[in-house]
Amino acid sequence: MAGIGRATDRDYLEMFERYRENFRNATPINTRETQAERITRVRYLEAHPEEWFKYYFPNYCTAAPAHFHIAATKRLLSNAEWFEVRAWSRELAKSARSMMELCYLALRNQIKNVLLVSNSHDNAVLLLAPIRACFECNQRIEQDYGKQHNIGEWREDKFVLKCGCSFRALGWGESPRGTRNNEKRPDFILLDDFDTDEECRNEDIMAKKIAWMEQALIPTRSISTPTRILVNGNIIHDNCMVKYLGESSFCDKFDIVNIRDKDGKSSWPEKNSEEDIDRVLSIVSYESGQKEYFNNPMDGGDIFRELKEGKIPSLKSCACIIYADPATSNKDVSQGSYKAVGCILYRDFTYYIAKVKVDTMSSMHFVEALYDVYAWAQYHGAAPETQVWIENNSLQAPFFEQVLQPLIFQEGRKRGVMLPVCTDARDKKDKYTRIEGTLEPINRAGQLVFNEKESEDPDMKRLKGQFKAFKRTQKRMDGPDMVEGGVYILKTRAAVEASHGIISIKRSNTKKI
Repeated sequence: MAGIGRATDRDYLEMFERYRENFRNATPINTRETQAERITRVRYLEAHPEEWFKYYFPNYCTAAPAHFHIAATKRLLSNAEWFEVRAWSRELAKSARSMMELCYLALRNQIKNVLLVSNSHDNAVLLLAPIRACFECNQRIEQDYGKQHNIGEWREDKFVLKCGCSFRALGWGESPRGTRNNEKRPDFILLDDFDTDEECRNEDIMAKKIAWMEQALIPTRSISTPTRILVNGNIIHDNCMVKYLGESSFCDKFDIVNIRDKDGKSSWPEKNSEEDIDRVLSIVSYESGQKEYFNNPMDGGDIFRELKEGKIPSLKSCACIIYADPATSNKDVSQGSYKAVGCILYRDFTYYIAKVKVDTMSSMHFVEALYDVYAWAQYHGAAPETQVWIENNSLQAPFFEQVLQPLIFQEGRKRGVMLPVCTDARDKKDKYTRIEGTLEPINRAGQLVFNEKESEDPDMKRLKGQFKAFKRTQKRMDGPDMVEGGVYILKTRAAVEASHGIISIKRSNTKKI
């Protein structure tokens, strides 16, 4: 084996032997099968790729494929000239699926020269290892396609199958020139795990990676021979190669799949249950969860780099309001906007974020959050008539009138209290500019304080995560938008109350929760 001598060789050899043993144990064969039966079976499997994967890779196909797996494979196998970027969340089998697709195409003589490219040579070798182990020890492939281990052309970073297809591991920056299998130029280029956090934060390095890919890697292909280019990864940074390539004009398909789909359900329920997803997300930071599982990188914010935590004053001594930003989605968990409710205080030129609810939630849960935060404020000394402001611009007005208002009265009757609700109907301009203009100066002056007693609360963590990730390209800024609304109302309270109607019941009928 080439390359022996590195400090990690023992670990690599142990890992590689586990791959070999896994394939050997997972692929028993039927030695009594006749030649005619074998040919019939193989023809059927080749005509049904998902069945082919399941038969030859039972150790990887431990759950039924999701619809996005099937669709992605169909696109790749059906198009000899194809460029696809799969921005799939962790735990959605990016590398495993592409390994099975490569083996299928190679053994059927549909590709002849594969380049597997990663962020380093060593990482590319690691990603190539299970493919090499498969061709060494998969008994079912050997029975149906013949022994593929080709002595003399079999190294950890390059090997040639007896069927004629070659595989080579390549780290970015290495010279791919002259990468031929006899006269065949690369006709399948797989970029897997190509981005690293450190490199994405360095614009100079990213520019070099783009130049290397466009000027060195891609030109290794033949102009006259169809070539498949597949990129595996997820969007870990606004300045990552996955995003750059996916949004490029030459990409045929930018397939973004998160751990949960647009309806807030597991994208692959056959493997990842809702309980399992909740468990994992509960033990990683909000920022990490968004980056690794929802293609929503939340690092790199350039406005609110430092957030101040501190003790909040007595609510009796402050101006106090509840402010809420209702996204019009009625999903408990979704890809879209978060709903946000907060108790915002003001005293001595300082604004305090005392209690928040920031999450994706249904309309009913949003209304419950309104009452919960209002009850928290009353318990801590706020007056019963503390106003509850709800953002309600012209686009949101029908949603408020037809959905939220009936639910508010319904919940009020159940709890025996009606919230003194006000609607914030101002015409809000660009969200980024408004939040930055209102909150950045007071945050920089130390006049925006987050309740230190709530520092471990999941909702407060989500709010602070959105603040720290705040930038013009950030997808989610609904928490900061809610805080901006509360601060604006407190700043201009008299004028706002004079110009907006209040939905409430008489003070004499208000009951303390």
